[in-house]
Amino acid sequence: MKLLKTEEAVGQVLCHDITQIIRGVTKDAVFRKGHIITPEDVPVLLSVGKEHVYIWEKNENMLHENDAAEILRSLCQGPNMHATAPREGKIELVADEDGLLLADVERLRAVNRLGEMMIATRSSGFPVKRGDKLCGTRVIPLVIEKEKMEAARQAAGDGPLLRLLPFRPRRYGLIITGSEVYHGRIEDTFSPVIQEKLAEYGCESGWHEVLDDDHVQITAAVNRMLAAGAELVLCTGGMSVDPDDRTPLAIKNTGAKIVSYGAPVLPGAMFLLAYTADGRPICGLPGCVMYAKRTIFDLVLPFLLADVPVTAEHLAGLGHGGLCLNCPECRFPNCMFGKGV
Repeated sequence: MKLLKTEEAVGQVLCHDITQIIRGVTKDAVFRKGHIITPEDVPVLLSVGKEHVYIWEKNENMLHENDAAEILRSLCQGPNMHATAPREGKIELVADEDGLLLADVERLRAVNRLGEMMIATRSSGFPVKRGDKLCGTRVIPLVIEKEKMEAARQAAGDGPLLRLLPFRPRRYGLIITGSEVYHGRIEDTFSPVIQEKLAEYGCESGWHEVLDDDHVQITAAVNRMLAAGAELVLCTGGMSVDPDDRTPLAIKNTGAKIVSYGAPVLPGAMFLLAYTADGRPICGLPGCVMYAKRTIFDLVLPFLLADVPVTAEHLAGLGHGGLCLNCPECRFPNCMFGKGV
């Protein structure tokens, strides 16, 4: 590209968008890349502060910002998302489905470390809705060397940097434990909370039981639900180390493989996760899930419903960012809860 005085650029082709900003009114391009400058355009360009403009000079070793952004887009885009048209050198990806967004953070960093280019994404590991913006890509200069974009391809490696995994609604079983609820001494306030959370993802409750603190009964109930076809079983209460709390033992006795009993998240330290031999999750939910707006369950549930196995390593990593601040107005997931760097 070549820099010319605006008055001398008539008949030349702009190689970048010209943006006009009027505070509180507009921020938009008055001229787009590829526009041929006319004499009538000169006063407009001067009015937006452009005494000089860059015009396009063909160079086989350089790429325009829009073409470079398209390369970055291609490195990011996975299934279930679409790209916007280039605008002022930027391309965005938008969700086509409700689902779990996953980003390969290490490969993303490798590209961004190259300089002169950027990919900005939503936080990985959180639910998104259809129509949500997922990322934006662009290069910093108006033109960039082709070899630098080839370096970006090399840094990104194989496979898209972003994946959007659609949620699969489940029929789940819900077991409420506790002698105080079983004997009718207090109202069951746990069930409505769980049912509301699962309904947000289109899940329906197929089985529901209220049981005493008896690990044999709880184990039998879990096994009945699994045998009947439950795709997810949730056991609430009885998750502490008190002698009367038997839910962890009951889940262990089903024969399911325990991933972790305990997680570095507050609220939710006494969370338990197990998987049956055929991969169906069983969760032991501590009492905080009933009374706290957001807990460990909100961080794990999207993975369970997107068929992404949750490992002990995954749970251990939630410690960084795993402290909920219990804000007076909850804005989750648009907050720092669960977002380690």
